[in-house]
Amino acid sequence: MSKQALIVRGGWDGHMPVETTELFLPFLRENGFDTRVEEGTAVYADDAVMDTVDLVVQVNTMNTIEDAEFRGLQRAILNGTGMAGWHGGIADSYRNNADYLHMIGGQFAHHAGKDPAERTGEQSDNYIPYRVHITEYGRTHPITQGIEDFDLVTEQYWVLSDEYNDVLATTTQSVRPWDAWNRPVTAPAIWTRQWGAGRIFVSAPGHRLEIVESQPVRTIIERGMLWASR
Repeated sequence: MSKQALIVRGGWDGHMPVETTELFLPFLRENGFDTRVEEGTAVYADDAVMDTVDLVVQVNTMNTIEDAEFRGLQRAILNGTGMAGWHGGIADSYRNNADYLHMIGGQFAHHAGKDPAERTGEQSDNYIPYRVHITEYGRTHPITQGIEDFDLVTEQYWVLSDEYNDVLATTTQSVRPWDAWNRPVTAPAIWTRQWGAGRIFVSAPGHRLEIVESQPVRTIIERGMLWASR
């Protein structure tokens, strides 16, 4: 019997929710999933659908969620549905719902920008070079095992989080002359979280299609989806 993957996408178009999720649909199907795509969160309130879902893949940035929709999503995860996502599509989704933030385990707070003199008002103002460091735990985890530290030039998420996360990789915000903070800050870049009977996987890297297409980010997301699934 096939597993069921529900892809929920929407929100800010700058994160390319359609293009990035379309990239992974063939992978899911090749790995035994039937896929259903929804352009919003109304489906979360449908218990008859959610009871059949093994994996939710969400890319839905800077949106809101209705109480009944969140309760449906939460109920599914507590009962064993897995959830996976990347960047703002999962870590900057529903600022109106503290219980969602609690469940996901990390909230986008900031992305450091270029020198103000170099900014042009485009998304690229926030694209900076940085390194993703695999943790000791991450070196033995099936999602990141065999992957070495890697470099990106994209948004570097400063994530507010807690110690319940199982952190597979981190990234450190340095201090530049124009920054408000005065010492380096390390935040999770890739993490998992057990919530009830459900597994949650989050990759902070994933700002646009070219990032989720790149290696090793693509492999990490693919492994993360399979790991999270019921």
